Amino acid sequence: MKSHHDLKVWHASIQLAISVYGLTRKFPDEERYGLTSQIRRAAISIASNIAEGSARQGTKEFIHFLYIAVGSANELDTHAEIGKGVGIITSAEADLVRQDMEEVLKMLHGLIRSLKSKTARR
Repeated sequence: MKSHHDLKVWHASIQLAISVYGLTRKFPDEERYGLTSQIRRAAISIASNIAEGSARQGTKEFIHFLYIAVGSANELDTHAEIGKGVGIITSAEADLVRQDMEEVLKMLHGLIRSLKSKTARR
């Protein structure tokens, strides 16, 4: 099994999390324990689950953690939409988060497909 450092999707998810941190720095202080915390946790969870899954012994376990990362990406999308709805995030900022998140999702789904096809051939 590859190290998470060898995975392009892990690097892309790290960059997504860094971007989210930059975006949330401008959030109001009263959101520190609300939306700021939630959106950061979701972004961090994507990269963390990729790393944790890649360290597992079996491919099925890795795929399970990749699906959790997919869930976290969709959670991030939801938080960005809420932030836009309440006026904390501009439409342009939400679109940037969504574009980066969709790229990570494509990579995650591609990796899942690849791992599943390898498991099916065994």
